[in-house]
Amino acid sequence: MTCPRVEIDLTRIEDNARALVSRLSGRGIAVTGVTKATLGSPEVARAMLAGGVVRLGDSRIANLEALRNAGIRAPLTLLRSPTPGQAARAVACASISQISELEVAKALSAAAGRLGSRHGLVLMVELGDLREGVLPEDVLDLARRILRLPNVTLAGLGTNLACRAGVVPSADNMGELSALVSRLENELGLHLPIVSGGNSANLAWAFAAPAGRVNDLRLGESILLGCDPVTRMPLSGLHTDAFTLVVPVIESLAKPTVPRGATGEAAFGVPTAMRERGTIIQTIAAIGRQDVDPDGLTPPIGVSVLAASSDHLVLETQQRLAAGTELRFGLDYSALLRAMTSPFVVNTFVATQRQPPAHPPLASRMPAAL
Repeated sequence: MTCPRVEIDLTRIEDNARALVSRLSGRGIAVTGVTKATLGSPEVARAMLAGGVVRLGDSRIANLEALRNAGIRAPLTLLRSPTPGQAARAVACASISQISELEVAKALSAAAGRLGSRHGLVLMVELGDLREGVLPEDVLDLARRILRLPNVTLAGLGTNLACRAGVVPSADNMGELSALVSRLENELGLHLPIVSGGNSANLAWAFAAPAGRVNDLRLGESILLGCDPVTRMPLSGLHTDAFTLVVPVIESLAKPTVPRGATGEAAFGVPTAMRERGTIIQTIAAIGRQDVDPDGLTPPIGVSVLAASSDHLVLETQQRLAAGTELRFGLDYSALLRAMTSPFVVNTFVATQRQPPAHPPLASRMPAAL
C-alpha cells in the first residue's frame, strides 16, 4: 500500500472498553462510547459495544446516521446540540440530544411529533469550563419549560469539563451537578435517569471519590488511546497502541541543518528556530498538516519530527531510507482526529490476539484503581 493509512486494532479497543466498563460499573457509572474521533466508524462502534458500553455518542449527525445505516441499533446520543434546522435529522437517528437552548428543544419536540416518536433531552449545565451549558441558576426554569413540551422527555442533566479551559473534574463540581439533579427531582417531582458527568477527563475523579448522582461518562479518548486527557499519561492496564499511523517515505537525503538565504514566515507561520548541527539525514514522509497534527505524532525510535508543511512531514533519521519505506507513528487525540478525518488517509482494521498492554503500569503516577 503506497498511501498513508491508520491501522486500527479492534481487539485493543474492545479490551479498553471492557476494562473501563468493568471498573466504572463498581462505582455505579455506565459508559457511553464516543466515536467522533473515528468519524463514526461502525467497526469501532461495534468494538465498543462488544466491550460493554451501554450506548454510543457522537457530536456529528452525519456520523450517527452512518452508524444507523451500518445496522447499529444501540441507543445513540447526539453530543453536540443540533441547530433548530437539524432537528428532524437528529430525531431520526438519535435517541437523545444534549441541548442547552429552549428553541432547540422546541424544534426537537416538533420534529419528534412529525415522526410520531419521543426524543430524550439531556440538559447541559455550565460548571466552569466555559464551553456549552446553561448556568446553574437557570437550570430549574429551563427544565420547567422543557417539561411543557410534547414529544420530548427530560432524560437527565449533563456537563462537560476539561475541553476549553481545562477545568478538572473534581468532588466540588461533580457534587454541584449531583445537587442540581436532586433539586430538580424534588421541585419538579420527576426522576432523571441520566446524569452524565463528563468525558475521559473524569476518570481520575471517578476512581478517587464517591460518584454521587453521576451515573454516566462519555468516553472516547480513554477507550481509543488508553490515556487520561488531563495528564496525557497512559492508564494502567489499558492499551495505548490501538491506532498506528503508517506513512511511506518519498525522499531521504543528506542536507544541512540551517537554511540558506533570507528568511521570513513559512507556510504555517514563523518556523521553528534551527541551529547549526552540520549535515543530517533529512527524510520526508508523504503526509502533512492537512492530514494530521504533527505535534501529536510519536515517531519510531531513531526518528524525530523536524517540521511539517501541508503535505510533507520532515523528519531526521539515522540513515537514508529507500523511497517507499514505511514508518509507523503513534498518535495522540489531536493527531488521531485529523488523520481519521482526512480523505487522503486510508483506514485498515485488524483484530490481533489478546495480550497485555505494552506500556508498564503507572501505579505511582496514576490513581491506584486505574
